[in-house]
Amino acid sequence: MKRLAFTLLASLALCACATSGDPKGAESHAAPAAGGFVVSERVKASGDVRADFEQAVGLLQQEQYASAIALLTQVTAAAPQLTAAWIDLGMAHARVNDLEHARTCLEKAIELNPRHPVAYNELGMVQRRTGHFAEARQSYEKALELQPDFRFARRNLAILCDLYLADASCALEQYELYVQAAPDDETATRWVADLRARAGK
Repeated sequence: MKRLAFTLLASLALCACATSGDPKGAESHAAPAAGGFVVSERVKASGDVRADFEQAVGLLQQEQYASAIALLTQVTAAAPQLTAAWIDLGMAHARVNDLEHARTCLEKAIELNPRHPVAYNELGMVQRRTGHFAEARQSYEKALELQPDFRFARRNLAILCDLYLADASCALEQYELYVQAAPDDETATRWVADLRARAGK
C-alpha cells in the first residue's frame, strides 16, 4: 500500500504580522486552532513586504510555484528575519523538486527560529526525499517535541518509520497517536489495523 508523506502549506499555519516589534528578529508563538494550531509571527517589516508575502502565499495556494519563488525571494531579501517567508520559499522549492534550495531555506528558517515546528516538519520532508532518513526522523521528532499535537508531523513520522526505517513499533505508536487526533482519517485507521495484524496484536 502506497503511503505518501503529508505536508501543509505554511500559509495555512502561519500568520506574518508587520509590526514595529523587536528589530533584531522575529517573535513567534503557537496557539491552538480548529484542526491543529496556528504559529503567529511578529516581525518588523514594511507594508509592502507584508503585501508581497500575502501575494506569494496566494500563488503557493494556486500552485504557481515559479512566481511564488520569485516573489518570496524578494521578500526574504527585504525582510530576512521573516521566518514564514523562508519556510514558504523552502516549500515552493520542494514543490518543483529543487531540494537543495529547499533544504537551505528551511535551515535558514530554523536558524532564525529554532522552535518553529513547521520548519522542522518541512525539513524532514526534504530529508526523507533525499534519502536522509535518520535526519528526517530527528526533524519530525523535534517538530513534535515543540508541538505535540502537530498531527501532520506525527503522520509523517509514522510513514517514515513504516516505509523507510522498517521500525514497526515506532510506526504503530505514531499511527495510533495520529488516529487519536484525526479519527476521521479512514486510510490511517486501516494502516493501524494492518500493522496490528502484522504484529499479531
